[in-house]
Amino acid sequence: MKIAVVSTDGITVDEHFGRAERFLIYELDGERKLMLGSRDCVSLSVGDRDHAFDPSRFETVVDVIAGCVRVYCVRIGEKPAAELKKRGILAVVYEGPIAAIRE
Repeated sequence: MKIAVVSTDGITVDEHFGRAERFLIYELDGERKLMLGSRDCVSLSVGDRDHAFDPSRFETVVDVIAGCVRVYCVRIGEKPAAELKKRGILAVVYEGPIAAIRE
């Protein structure tokens, strides 16, 4: 199973989905975790806490995590989480070490 992780330091899940400027992509297979790479993107957030959901900006983020079935982040808005779910991607709210993530 392929997952995307929002991390600023490459060690912990430590960022909001909307602020992500990169996603770390992993393949999970039981207890094994293989890092496939890092994918940069333009963040969904424009810096304004009350910004409206931007479907075209969201699509660029979804393209970056294409093929992943889960995305791990410390927070995510209801609308982005629902839109991800429609595309078969489960948003997992989690804060902690990437090493502790299991299938």
